[in-house]
Amino acid sequence: MQKCWKNMSYKEDNEGKRSCHRTELYASIPQTCLPIVYHPDYNITFMGLEKLHPFDAGKWGKVIHFLKEEQFITDGNIAEALEATEEDLLVVHTKHYLNRLKWSLVVATITEIPPLLFLPNFLVQRKVLRPLRTQTGGTIMAGKLAVDRGWAINVGGGFHHCSSDRGGGFCAYADITLAIKFLFERVEGISRATIIDLDAHQGNGHERDFLDDKRVFIMDMYNRYIYPGDEYAKRAIKRKVELDWGTEDSEYLQKVELHSEGALNEVRPDIIVFNAGTDILDGDPLGGLSISPQAQYLHFITHWHCKER
Repeated sequence: MQKCWKNMSYKEDNEGKRSCHRTELYASIPQTCLPIVYHPDYNITFMGLEKLHPFDAGKWGKVIHFLKEEQFITDGNIAEALEATEEDLLVVHTKHYLNRLKWSLVVATITEIPPLLFLPNFLVQRKVLRPLRTQTGGTIMAGKLAVDRGWAINVGGGFHHCSSDRGGGFCAYADITLAIKFLFERVEGISRATIIDLDAHQGNGHERDFLDDKRVFIMDMYNRYIYPGDEYAKRAIKRKVELDWGTEDSEYLQKVELHSEGALNEVRPDIIVFNAGTDILDGDPLGGLSISPQAQYLHFITHWHCKER
């Protein structure tokens, strides 16, 4: 694909020098592609180890398969995600944290798959972390696509438990923070962002990253009784909506509408990042809520991932 970094409106530092590294993630996407980002490498499959965690590490391919069967998309009109490089990740992550990921024990702890600690790290990098880096690259690409096209979706990503220096909850890279900071650094006119996080879990990763950043408004709606219960990170939430066990459709949809509108009326963001979690569904082993597929569909169609306002 053609690189577009030469044509970008880079922001400059106080000395008038470009401070942005060269990245493939802002390469131009053909107009024939929909602003839907995906790559088959998103899916994690390795000796069945991915099945040791209730998180479905192959759900992204299932989504694409369904959309193809229904003839909403084809292979030719999907924007293909690229893997985030170490230089890309260092926009947010500390070198110390990235070096820690070279220890299989650390990755096993973050992904909550204990047997990973017995595997050589080169396998963990290839089979677990590379898919997560590719999804992270997809989120960064979706941010730029949203500016170019008005909206964009990354089928993967949403690793909202990871911050600059710590991971957890199956989240090894802070893709939401990265997408926003890339935009702040590289795209003129993008200086305020709103995150609407409707995953069933508190998004403590991006909250820790933007704790003292007045440019980012965070709305988070989650089950108050489940992981991570990060009281420190909650200080970053500007509109906090804490749900009880078993919250059902009517209450849920009412709160989504009320607080989403309220959040967007409080500030006028240049970009909105919507983190949509499927774990709100009734019967999900992790979310603890009781939302029907019909109600989840209603909440999806009223929001967009990385939609420009």
